[in-house]
Amino acid sequence: MSLWTAEDAAIATGGKAQGDWTASGVSIDTRTIQTGDMFVALKDVRDGHDFVAQALSKGAAAALVSRIPDDVPADAPLLVVPDVLSALQDLGRAGRARMTGRVIAITGSVGKTSTKDMGRVALSGQGRIHAAEASYNNHWGVPLTLARMPEDTDFAIIEIGMSHPGEIAPLSRMARPHVALITTVAAAHLEAFGAIEGIAREKGAIFQGLEPPGTAILPEDLPVTPILRDCADAAGAIVIGFGRDGMARLLQAKPHEGTLSCRARIAGETVDFVLQTSGTHFVLNAVGMLAALSAAGADLRRCGKSLGDWLPPRGRGAVEELAGIRLIDDAFNANPASLSAGLATLAGLDGGRRVAILGDMLELGEDEMSLHRAVADDASIASVDLIHTAGPRMRHLHDALPDAKRGLWAETASQLAKDAATLVAPGDIVLVKGSKSSKISVVVDALRKTLKQEDDECSIG
Repeated sequence: MSLWTAEDAAIATGGKAQGDWTASGVSIDTRTIQTGDMFVALKDVRDGHDFVAQALSKGAAAALVSRIPDDVPADAPLLVVPDVLSALQDLGRAGRARMTGRVIAITGSVGKTSTKDMGRVALSGQGRIHAAEASYNNHWGVPLTLARMPEDTDFAIIEIGMSHPGEIAPLSRMARPHVALITTVAAAHLEAFGAIEGIAREKGAIFQGLEPPGTAILPEDLPVTPILRDCADAAGAIVIGFGRDGMARLLQAKPHEGTLSCRARIAGETVDFVLQTSGTHFVLNAVGMLAALSAAGADLRRCGKSLGDWLPPRGRGAVEELAGIRLIDDAFNANPASLSAGLATLAGLDGGRRVAILGDMLELGEDEMSLHRAVADDASIASVDLIHTAGPRMRHLHDALPDAKRGLWAETASQLAKDAATLVAPGDIVLVKGSKSSKISVVVDALRKTLKQEDDECSIG
């Protein structure tokens, strides 16, 4: 497959192409590069120019560079530009400009990646689908996704994230979506925004990139919903609210053996779908995504049927049976809203003792200690039997818990992981959740290792 010729890439970026090459993909990582990829020598922790020779030796069709590295032949297949990141962004814009299909952009404080993946699965069989890899949603992730997009794509789903003000609007203008979905607005990145209203305005900036007449899909029942509506109205968008009210409305979600059987009413049409999870917080995001897919022209009933094939990825709420316990691995990220949703999932599962293992929530600003302490007042805490915590922020929750629910606390997740064998017992239902930088995932790894050893010993015995 031809994605970029030397001539097309040079025109798109204004760069100078060396050699007559054709790239079938775009890569920024020599560890995963495929034969035929164009290697993009970005500067991050390391300078990508240090890996150009390696990329070419692994079969890269060419490399996008701002200088020719000393260990690369002068006549190597290259695209030489003044600035690599700017050139990647130009490639992304060109990739979007030549694509004639429909584009959906998605943002939100919680659930961007899982909801994007729902959309990709739901569109199965309805044409050529292109979606962001992993959580590629920042200043290089969005243009990389667009630069990788085949010209004959029918539906594209572009994930857009932020950590500071002013990031979303330029990325949305680059993606030029026909439909933009906001999953929710919650207390995340408060250090940079100061208040949730600021977060809402930044999330609402996604509507600035809509191709007219664009459609804005937004949560109906948030305190900041009026701000989101104002942003959509300012962009001249068609507005569809989703939730338990609105044009896209959840009618029911019935748990059944680890799944949820759901029914929704979307733009006047009833659709049934099944989610392969017991996490009820996924349901409303599924309704929002189905509304977005319908607005983009997809067959809603087919989307509902295909959605049953979606599975939550590891680290984002997937439930697994592990040597006598049920483990909910939600260790990828956390803020007060997503933690509350995770606790609600834990509380809603029938079985043995419910145990939560929680790591710090980060980037919450000056109120971070009180926000951790307030978790003790969450409605689901009453149904949780034991709570272990790790990190200096979670110490405030630990101290606020009733004695009967107060488990172990450790300064770091690594220290807590050393006690993995004593954290849980056979028959437990266990939620592990925290911000990625809290490294609470090491507790998940320790639990898997410990429980597997115990299971193997029992098998031998």
